[in-house]
This record gives sequence, C-alpha cells and structure tokens, in this order.
Amino acid sequence: MAHDRKTESPPPVKPGAQANSGTGPAFQHFQSAMVLLQQGKFDKAMAAFEKLLDTAPPELLERCKTYISICQRQVDKHNLTFPTPEEHYDYAISKLNTGYYEEAREEFDSILASYPEADYAFYGLALLDAITGRTQDCLGNLAKAIEMNPRNRLQARVDNDFQSMSDDPRFTELLYPEVP
Repeated sequence: MAHDRKTESPPPVKPGAQANSGTGPAFQHFQSAMVLLQQGKFDKAMAAFEKLLDTAPPELLERCKTYISICQRQVDKHNLTFPTPEEHYDYAISKLNTGYYEEAREEFDSILASYPEADYAFYGLALLDAITGRTQDCLGNLAKAIEMNPRNRLQARVDNDFQSMSDDPRFTELLYPEVP
C-alpha cells in the first residue's frame, strides 16, 4: 500500500514581511551596527545593538548581546578616571602584571603627561622596559626615577622585575654608584 506523502512547506510570509534571509530590516540594522563597531564608534554601535534586542531574530540575538558587552568594555576603558595619580599608577601596574604591556605604557605615559614629576611613573616605565627587553629605555627611565626620588634606587635593588638587567654593568652602576 502506497503512503500518501505530503511535503511540508514553510509557513507563509505575511505581506510586507521578509523571511530571515539576511536581507530583512533587522539584518540591515545589525550590519550598520557592525560598521559602527569596526569604525571604533563604540557608544553608537552599542546603542544600535541595544535597539535590536527586542526585534532581532534568534540567530542575531546572542551576537547582539556579545557585541553590546564588547562595546561596553571599550566605552568603560575610555572613561576611566582616577582620583589620584597613585591610583592611576596602581591601574597601570595591574596592566603590566597581566601582560598588557602596550596598555601599561599608555597609562604610565598618561600619568607623566599630567604629572611630569611622578617619579613612580618613570619607575613603572623602567620596570616595563626591563620586562620587554628595552635595555636603554630601562636605564634612562630608572635614572630619572632615582634622580627624582633616591628611594627608587633601594627599591630597584630588591625588585625581581629588574632581574634581566642584573648583568648589565650600567644597571649595577646605577644601583650601586661609587661614592667619592
């Protein structure tokens, strides 16, 4: 006995609506938000993705949430403010300790742009330079830090982050200068 097979057809598309073919208004809005994200306009991209949350088809919803989170982190990063330069230094050191060397350098430079006499920022740059193998820069920044605050010499003597510099005679001379 032959079975009568019916093939299932997709549900009818309402007049004026488009199937989820990647060309509907939600997809176009998503693509516009992606362009904003790629241009680094994180606040505008975040707003565009947030508008999609109520109307996005399921295949876009999780992506929108992920991109909102990415945008929020970028916006927050640029809005960081610190009550004191010392707290800014602590943040820069946290970047250094987690391996975000370029971000750490930007933070140390930012401190020095506002507080050129911040010996601890020069010390932080010297640490960063030692860790990243920039010997000459390390020596120059450490010399400035010591000149501004001689206690930095004592700190550098016991700081393990300068271990890569220990065999350099210029570093040794900086930490243990000959007294006349």
